[in-house]
Amino acid sequence: MYDLRAIRENPAWFDAALKRRGLDSLSSQVLEMDETRRSSQTRLGELQARRNTASKEIGAAMKDKDAARADALKTEVAEIKEQMTALEEAEAIAEAKLNQLLAGLPNRPDDSVPDGDDEDDNAEVKVWGEPATLDFTPKQHFELGEELGMMDFETAAHMSGARFVILRGKLARLERAIAQFMLDWQIEQNALTEMEVPYLVHADALYGTGQLPKFEEDLYKTNSGHYLIPTSEVPLTNIVADKIVDTDSLPMRMVSYSPCFRSEAGSAGRDTRGMIRQHQFNKVEMVTICDPESSWDELERMRGCAESVLEVLNLPYRVVTLCTGDLGFSAAKTYDLEVWLPGQDAYREISSCSNTLDFQARRMKARCKSKTDKQTRFLHSLNGSGLAVGRTLIAVMENYQQADGSIAVPQPLQPYMGGLSVIAAD
Repeated sequence: MYDLRAIRENPAWFDAALKRRGLDSLSSQVLEMDETRRSSQTRLGELQARRNTASKEIGAAMKDKDAARADALKTEVAEIKEQMTALEEAEAIAEAKLNQLLAGLPNRPDDSVPDGDDEDDNAEVKVWGEPATLDFTPKQHFELGEELGMMDFETAAHMSGARFVILRGKLARLERAIAQFMLDWQIEQNALTEMEVPYLVHADALYGTGQLPKFEEDLYKTNSGHYLIPTSEVPLTNIVADKIVDTDSLPMRMVSYSPCFRSEAGSAGRDTRGMIRQHQFNKVEMVTICDPESSWDELERMRGCAESVLEVLNLPYRVVTLCTGDLGFSAAKTYDLEVWLPGQDAYREISSCSNTLDFQARRMKARCKSKTDKQTRFLHSLNGSGLAVGRTLIAVMENYQQADGSIAVPQPLQPYMGGLSVIAAD
């Protein structure tokens, strides 16, 4: 959400920021709606003042036994009331249209974000690790899983439709081990606070983080009016909604493990095989809430938290800065971590770490204030995967596959697997 005062004071800045997002000259539309709303408010104030004065004059006229003047003033008050009702309705309509427009506008990209149309224009900033040279043709994760008899898409599709999977036996345990390891790592090594959060939220929570109203088709809504969370970013960030947080308690660095639910609207034909793009998947999510001065340092810290998991698991990866055309709705800047998948002979996204600045905080009305501050300020919020569990499973399977189709278990995961070092067919 944008600050209307900032748009009024510098419409050129607003237009330039959104032009980088492919949106042209919206300030005139915003300011016209704003002027309509403010004019109604001004006129309402004038009418209210006149009604108050007229009401007092009625009393004086009646005291002076001037019935004619009293009747004329009563007629005027009645007319003012009708005008005020009409203006209040007009103001409400103008404000609703203005809020609808602003709610659908993406965050402004930071100056450091490269311009571009899509993922092909993202800027590589780091490469870590060397993809292993295999003396056999590597398989994709779904080939490995199905041949092991531990990954079943057919049965899952029979009961739930496409983009679901059933994991069995050691592979199911490996996915659980990855999640537990990553959660422990973020808590013990990176000092994040573990949170257990609701998986069902109201629309207000999704509005606060930017999924609503623009992306409702990507969400699953229940018949109770709740939505299944697309990521635990939503409940974690909304912990500070409608609150004034003492800056002494900042930064709040949180981590949560949860299932995520997404309809994947618009992704027809993409990654139709395997576990890359599922309607239900698990994720270890990081969220940081901080003061405005700290958010860029916190973005680099969060990125380091995500990278450290890949490095300790010895999974080659690269980091890219998303260009303006690939940037998420709420983000001012995003780093994508892309892990190497030998079976695909490509890097694929496994984590996104984003700084939203005060964009989400304005929507949530989340502020901070120190004991010496005279005024409150909007908080800054950040989110990032630490990591996506299913995609980490894919990365482990493909990078640790062996010629006979078995999968070596990375050493850091072996204690979570009861000491098992190799996953082979039963």
